[in-house]
Amino acid sequence: MKFLISAPLLLEHLLKVNGAIVSKPILPILDHMLFDIKDGVLTISTTDLETSMSTNLNVESKENVTVAIPAKLLIDTLRSLPDQPITMTVNEDTYAIAINTANGKFDLPGQNGIDFPKIPNIESDNSFSMPSNVLLRSIVKTVFATGNDDLRLNLTGVFVEIGQNDLSFVATDANRLVKVTRTDVKPGLEHSFILPKKALNLLKSSLSNDVTPIQLDFNKSNVFFTSNNLKLSCRLIDEKYPDYKAVIPLENNNIISINRIEFLDTVRRVANFSNKTTHQIRVKITGNELVASAEDLEMSNKANEKRTCEYDGEDIEIGFNSKFLIELLTNLDHDQVLLKLSTPNRAGLLVPIENELDEEVLMLIMPMMLNNY
Repeated sequence: MKFLISAPLLLEHLLKVNGAIVSKPILPILDHMLFDIKDGVLTISTTDLETSMSTNLNVESKENVTVAIPAKLLIDTLRSLPDQPITMTVNEDTYAIAINTANGKFDLPGQNGIDFPKIPNIESDNSFSMPSNVLLRSIVKTVFATGNDDLRLNLTGVFVEIGQNDLSFVATDANRLVKVTRTDVKPGLEHSFILPKKALNLLKSSLSNDVTPIQLDFNKSNVFFTSNNLKLSCRLIDEKYPDYKAVIPLENNNIISINRIEFLDTVRRVANFSNKTTHQIRVKITGNELVASAEDLEMSNKANEKRTCEYDGEDIEIGFNSKFLIELLTNLDHDQVLLKLSTPNRAGLLVPIENELDEEVLMLIMPMMLNNY
């Protein structure tokens, strides 16, 4: 059988779902894309057995077919072609694919689509929808703070707390924590689950920054995201999330108000002189003056820089990992922020002075024990 399609259009859809493919799959067919044509609609699917993506588009075809095509070879071929229509022919006996263009022919090996792992169908116990830009913003502001330790699998994803009238995203690697709460999403139910990092990064690169509705369906083991002609499903992390609320200090009597960009630039400059293993900097606040300093004794590097700030509290000196502090400040997008401290051995909180409408952001960073210079 054969079908006619625009090469750039096909490439665009292939790139939408290519991210679900892993470089070293446990099954050879997992580095393929499943082409399933029914009644003139082509559905392209990819999976790594944990995360699956699919997209669909209309094609000119009078027959139905299911075939698995090598993803990298197909994408590399289409990338090198000029803007033109192509005809793809599938040998129904050998599943070989021929791509015919205006000036040439390219033959690819294929496999029977029946051998491709089954893409999960939406089996939902609960569902709700939210705007694409809200989901995108929530992912961007949290996924960077997830952990990478497979021995602490529960920290490698984002914890989603669903309430009747709000929705929260929480991420932590035990060194920093980020919580984003949205009150403009009204799920109308109560539930929670942990979304894996890979699925979130795929969504981050796929979601549009507009109000397109995203449908979320989920059950005990899977969650499904549906938008227009793109679908993503993933297996949830089957672990218990830690009681993150227990590490958030409630009494923070030392409060600094400071310009975020100026503070970020200071931390970046001083961090260049910190120890390359610990990345430690110290922050000392006295009156309305903040001093950030760092030293690397092995390299004889040392730096300090002063900043004016508005401060309400007692004089305090506290150590932070500069890498974590820089990431937190970078992922806040407000001009003025508050750094709330209690004691030098308790976590510090970073929050915007004014939150965005319908959004509340809280960032936490654990302190580092200071040694005297």
